[in-house]
Amino acid sequence: MEDKRVFHELEPVYDSESRVLILGSFPSVVSRKQQFYYANPTNRFWPVLAKVFEEEITDRKAFCLSHGIALWDVIASCVIHGSSDSSIREVVPNDIAGLLKQTRIKAIITTGGKAAALYRRYIQIDSIPQIALPSTSAANASIRMEHLVKEYQIVRTIAEEN
Repeated sequence: MEDKRVFHELEPVYDSESRVLILGSFPSVVSRKQQFYYANPTNRFWPVLAKVFEEEITDRKAFCLSHGIALWDVIASCVIHGSSDSSIREVVPNDIAGLLKQTRIKAIITTGGKAAALYRRYIQIDSIPQIALPSTSAANASIRMEHLVKEYQIVRTIAEEN
């Protein structure tokens, strides 16, 4: 598999009532194939949110919208090898500022160190706090599930603020 320019084809998940934006770096090969965020079954993103909100998630998009959660990624296109965040280069960022104008976003959560670094480098909106959380990827297996659930509680706190 060679490095090639790949374009982000997933629509952002949001509506006018979204209060917290969760940004990854770029969709994995599995997510791109399944056309939804955090679709790799080894990624703990959805199990973590299920524990944080204490509910079973059967429809991921409906779950997000019902809890004021918006999902997108920092990158609109890049050169990448497979799903490897460490191989990302030649970044073109998504229009995060444009999305924010259509919502009630009060905080931006980045999932993983690469997403946080890319956000700070290419976007950085100073009027909205950014919170860097650990990656839920299986590649970050040293972080235990209990720790992820504790860290991701901030998503619920922000989403439920009026």
